[in-house]
Amino acid sequence: MNYYNSIKEELINNEITKKVKSYSINKSDLTTYFNVGKLLFEAGKHYGEGIIKEYSKKLSLDIGKKYSYRTLNYMKKYYQFQKMQSVTANLSWGHWIELLSIKDYKKTIYY
Repeated sequence: MNYYNSIKEELINNEITKKVKSYSINKSDLTTYFNVGKLLFEAGKHYGEGIIKEYSKKLSLDIGKKYSYRTLNYMKKYYQFQKMQSVTANLSWGHWIELLSIKDYKKTIYY
């Protein structure tokens, strides 16, 4: 038995599995955040921009502090940006937060 090759194969399989899981999680997050952003955008048209603050308070109580006004606003901006651009989904949510925090839209497109 070649132990080295067996060890190497186990480690390579683990790396592949981690990348597939990571990609799947990222894709799920981005799909969810896009859908939430779309709903927030639509809600804003009907109820005004203050609805995001109201929803963030309710969601923070119901689900957790993870859904702050800032985070929900990023989701809305992500939806608006994605519907105008055909950008690869290879970026993680953390990358999108960095891009969406840039105030100048032209700079966001550049990066």
